[in-house]
Amino acid sequence: MPKPAKKDADTPAFEEALAQLEELVEEMESDEVPLEDLIRKYEEGTRLYQLCEQRLNEARGRIEILRKKRNGETVLETFGDEPNGSEDEAGAPANDGELF
Repeated sequence: MPKPAKKDADTPAFEEALAQLEELVEEMESDEVPLEDLIRKYEEGTRLYQLCEQRLNEARGRIEILRKKRNGETVLETFGDEPNGSEDEAGAPANDGELF
């Protein structure tokens, strides 16, 4: 499994970036913010939004589903991948001896 990219010391974690973004939005909704500050906050908000989106995409790529079959075999799949033969002739999901 690939290792996650190293974070810069000044790059916030997802939760921190989201909290900062929410704070910026709240500040921007105020009628008391000068135009120059509003533009600066908008640019910072855009950067934080892109960072949050990147972190979510990285997390989606790392999510894996472990399925255990009755014979004890463990199958590792990337999130969102459909197993082969996942439907029977009627279109219902096939069991394939899976426990869950």
